Amino acid sequence: MSINMKAYSTDLRQKVVDAHNNEEGSQRQLAKRFSVSLSFVQSLLKRFRFCGTVEAKPHSGGQSICQIKQRTNGFSCALGGGR
Repeated sequence: MSINMKAYSTDLRQKVVDAHNNEEGSQRQLAKRFSVSLSFVQSLLKRFRFCGTVEAKPHSGGQSICQIKQRTNGFSCALGGGR
């Protein structure tokens, strides 16, 4: 079963960083205030410190081979190979 999760908006990301820079609360308090996880806040702030951006990372690929094989009942022809 796959869960489709969308990236948080750039606007929300920027609000979290701005609130942190304005010392409006701890990371835990900001996570609660913006209804995101603590790990998201930590990762976002780390990315902002090291990369200077709040943009989401680009999507890194499509479905895994396991998902494709499940959908095709194990036939590898969907991957361009024979069985």
